[in-house]
Parts: sequence; structure tokens; C-alpha cells
Amino acid sequence: MRNSTKHSVKTRPATRMSSEATGRGSWTLCSRASVMLSAWETCGAFHTCVTGMEEASEPVDKTVCAFLIPYAIMLFFTGLPLFFMELSFGQYASLGPIEVWKAAPLFQGIGYGMCMVSFFIGVYYNMIIAWAIYYMIASFSKVLPWGSCGNDWNTFACNKLSSTNCTAHNGTMMQNGTCLYVDDVDTATFLNLTSVSYKPKMPSDEYFHNYVLGISEGIDYIDGIRWELALCLFGSWVLVALCLWKGIKTSGKAVYFTALFPYVVLTILLVRGLTLPGASKGIHFYLSPDWKRLKEAKVWGDAAVQIFFSLSPCWGGLITLASYNKFNNNCYRDALVVSLANCLTSFYAGFVIFSIIGFMAHTLGVEVDQVADKGAGLAFVAYPEAMSQLPLPQLWSVLFFSMLVTLGMGTQFTIMQTVITTITDMFPQHFRKRKWIVVIGSSTVCFLLGLVLCSRAGMYLLQLIDSYAATWSVLIIGFTECVVISWVYGIDNFLANISSMLQKDIWPYMYWKIMWKYVTPVLILFILVFTWFDFSPLEYGGYDYPGWADGVGWCLSFASILCIPIVAFVKVYHEPGSTILSKLRRLIKPERSWGPALEKHQRLVMEQTQGFHDPASHRPMLISESELPLAKHHSRVNAMDFDSSHVFAHGNERLASESTF
Repeated sequence: MRNSTKHSVKTRPATRMSSEATGRGSWTLCSRASVMLSAWETCGAFHTCVTGMEEASEPVDKTVCAFLIPYAIMLFFTGLPLFFMELSFGQYASLGPIEVWKAAPLFQGIGYGMCMVSFFIGVYYNMIIAWAIYYMIASFSKVLPWGSCGNDWNTFACNKLSSTNCTAHNGTMMQNGTCLYVDDVDTATFLNLTSVSYKPKMPSDEYFHNYVLGISEGIDYIDGIRWELALCLFGSWVLVALCLWKGIKTSGKAVYFTALFPYVVLTILLVRGLTLPGASKGIHFYLSPDWKRLKEAKVWGDAAVQIFFSLSPCWGGLITLASYNKFNNNCYRDALVVSLANCLTSFYAGFVIFSIIGFMAHTLGVEVDQVADKGAGLAFVAYPEAMSQLPLPQLWSVLFFSMLVTLGMGTQFTIMQTVITTITDMFPQHFRKRKWIVVIGSSTVCFLLGLVLCSRAGMYLLQLIDSYAATWSVLIIGFTECVVISWVYGIDNFLANISSMLQKDIWPYMYWKIMWKYVTPVLILFILVFTWFDFSPLEYGGYDYPGWADGVGWCLSFASILCIPIVAFVKVYHEPGSTILSKLRRLIKPERSWGPALEKHQRLVMEQTQGFHDPASHRPMLISESELPLAKHHSRVNAMDFDSSHVFAHGNERLASESTF
């Protein structure tokens, strides 16, 4: 019996070890840097710059400082638990977001949903990088093209920043550039002139929308491809493919630069921003809280949504990166460091943002809250306008947009690595040693799909995907993931897995148990309900999307969500058994191959097992929460009462009636 058990241990991980040989388990430091970059790039104000998400822009109002309080609280109750859960889950099994659900095969659709979310994001995210590349190249011109109004793409609505000063003082800017006040004419005449006057626009606004995008009247009007943007998009995909060509080690080396360079640029911009007139006005606005706003549910809801998107769980990227860690890597420390660094970097970046906004407010003679924009306008309208007002504007513009490019590339590496790892894990016999085929194939497909974003309706399409593809879907996926791991797989089993990796219990043990079982899923449900009641039809720049466009958006959201029930149905259909109930019972138990990838780690888990065991076979058992009281009564045995060499590995068998080794 003992010999047959040893034989099983040696033969079981054969396919898994091939994964180890290609890079898993040898990229700890690099993967930690990538995880930190992925979290940092999507945090706080710079999440607004890169993705233009509506939720991320909420701090730019009179709740800025007060917003940081619920933001930090939500970090410890939703963001950190989800972040740590996914790091631990991927590291324990060294598998990607689909194969890792061998822990509970019925819910493997969660992994497919994560992969689909990453795919959707990967298609449009590189378009934003392409815009940044376009601006970075344009910044090398002798005069910044968005610095004045006398260009072919400008309209009568284009006025320098003084036009905002006019409207801020209840005036209206006429086509000839003069500011008309209500005291200059009678009320009726003023109202008539206001109704026919142009809404003033900054030169950078018209450069972005009229020249770079050539934006059309609506999402219905594609009107061809902007080939300058298509060329930039092609270049960004070539760069991504080259960095991922050799696999995770190559992107690991590239990520050192993409992780550190933004901090250098942030510091340079902060030093320069603090020396500008009006910077103190912006900093004061940033640090002056309105405590009454903490009583509003919207502030707390926005904070919860923002921290959820800041750390980017449920995209599959965290599980993917963690799967390349060594088995005994301290993922607990990584989760704490990255999550806290995320929050602190958001706070640090706020000083950079509001020092520049304070300077713009000083130049305009208006209040700070009348300057800031949100969405894509913050990165490609407000900031370019601010850069054009600085001495040596080309230098600051190149630094800013090169930072956006490196931020975007670091995140794009993670997103595409998730897709690539998923495909290679699903078809190891075909692509494990020919990963370059997957890299080129996935990059080509995403580039071709992204070409429509280079059309004149590209901005409308991008906003549509951004608003729907990774909002409702990731909330539902996150809630399901948390419930399945805590209640189906079993929170005690999961904590035991973490202890086997860290070789000690995590502290505080009860904090994590309570968070994962109760607090985090309830708060995610709260966020989901709040965002549902706060939902409003999509619009961009005063353009209201037609109903069919919102319908397409909902289809994007449900495309990833429906993976969960569809895969579950397929699993039940193909599972042998006489009744659906018996099939479900087997499918919620881990598969035979679930557990650490390498034999030495399997043995380590066996030696450390001190949990519940089958009374007949003395095997370690994975038990669901519903089975826990019965197991405590019947199955608790002392570890000294059995020979651990008879144990295959902790959690390698479903709790079905199977013969002993």
C-alpha cells in the first residue's frame, strides 16, 4: 500500500511540472513588482488618467480629503481581503484563473468570466496607450499643437483659458472673443445671446476631439479609420508582444522600468508643481475635508467602488501573477505591502494633481473645483492645457505622456499575460513550448478588434466598453468567488492552504475568517446594489447614447457573468452519475489533481496536515462549511494515529466514496 501511494505522488504532477519548468515558481520578485505596478497603475487619481472611469473621478470635488477616510476603511474590508484571497489561491496551486478552479469544478465558469473581462479590457486599454503615444510624439514639436486656437481644427468656440474665467463670473463668451456680462445689456437680450453663443472650449479640448479623434456626431457614425491612431495602436501592440515573447520572465524584467519610472516622473512633477503660483491653493483644497459629507451614503459607496477597482481583483491578473510565485513565497506580506502602497500612492499622487490644478485655478482666477475635469478629459484635455502653461512645456509634456505609456504598458502586460496563461494552461500539450504562437495570435486578434476604436466613433465605443465590461461583471464575479471559496471550498480549508505555504498561521486568524465569510461578500453585495440604484444611461460630452448602445453594453457585462451558470450546466451534464444531486456533490469537491504543483510541496502539505481525516482511509479531507459540524463530531483524529505516508496530499480527493490507495 505504501509503495502504491508513493507511485501516485510521483506520477500525479507530471503535466504540472512542465508548467513549473517554463517559468512558474522562478519569478517571485518580478511577479511581486508586476502585482505592485498593476495595483498602483489603477489607483486613485492616476486611475482616472489611464482608464477614465467615472467612479475614479469622484474625489475631484469638495469631498476629496473626506473621501480618503472611507477609501482607507474600504481598503481593509473589501480590497485587501479580495487581493490576498486571489494571491493565495493562485500561488497555492500554481495555476491560472481557469485551471485553479479544480478546487471547486462546478464553479470553473468564474475563471472563464475573469478571462473574458481581461480580454475585453485588453482590447480597449491599448487604445488609451495609443493616444498617449500620439501625444508623446506630438510633444516633440517646436510649439505644442494644443497650445493655441489659430489652427485648422479649431472652431469659434475655441478660446484660451480666459473664457473659463468669463463663464465663472456669470458671463458668456461671444464668437469675437469678448466677454459679455448681464449688466452690459438688458436681461432679455443677455438670455437670447447666451442661448445662441458657443460654449467656450479650451484649445486642448478641440485638439483632442476635433484633430486627434476627429470625433463624429455619435456612435452610429463610424466614418472610417484614423490611420495615425491605427499606427500608434499597432506600435503599442508590437511593444506588448515583444515584451511577452519570451514569456513571463521577459515581462518581469520590463516591469522593473514600468514600475519605477512613474514614481520618478511623479516626484519631478510634484517638485515643479509646488513651485508654481497657486499650488498652495490646490493643496489646501485637497487637504480640507467637508466632514458633513461623510454622512452621505454616496461617498461611502463611491469609496467602496474605487478601492475595488484600484486593486483590480476579479480580472484574473492577480491569480495569474501569483501562480508564478514560489510555493513558500510570503504572499501575506505582498498583499499587505501592495495594498497599503496603493492607498499611499493615491494620496501622494493627489498632491501632484492638485498642485497643477491649483496653478490652473490661479491662472483663470476661479475656484479649484471649477477647473478639474474627469474621464478622458483629465488626461488628454486638462493636463495638456496645464503643461502648455508651464515653462519648457515640451519637456513636461514628454515626461507626463511617457509616464502614461509606461503605466499603461505595465497594466497591459498583466492583462495579456492573464489571457496567454489561460490559453497555455488549457492546452499545455499544444502551446506550453510554443507560447509565442499564443502571444502573436492574441495580440493580432486584439489589434484587429481595436481598429474600430480608431474610427471617428472610437471614443463613444471605448466609453461603452469601459462602462460595462468591467463594472457589474467584476462585482458579481467577486461576490461569487468570495462565497465559493469561503462556503463551498471551506474557509478552514483555505486558511489551512495558506498556512501550509507560509508554514505558520496567518495573524490575525479570526479577522481573515470573518472578512472572507461575512464582511467582504456583504460589502460587495452592498456595492452592487448601490451601483444599481445609482445607474444612469451612458452619456459622453453631452451626447446621450441611444438605447441600443446601452443594450450592447449590458450584453458585454452579461457575457462574462453568464460563463458561471453555462460552465456549471456543462459540468453537470458531462459528470457521470444517476442523479443531479450526486453530480453536484462531486463537482463541489476538489479534483484529484488539486493541490501544490511539485512533489516536494505535496509532501510538505502532507507533513503539516493536522486537520480532519476520513475515519476509514485516514486521508486528509476537504470539507464544506455545511459538513463542518458533522466532521468535528465524527472525523477528528490525532495526527499521531496514522501513517502520513498513506496520505496522497491535503485535499487531493473529492469526498465521494472512492477506494483507498
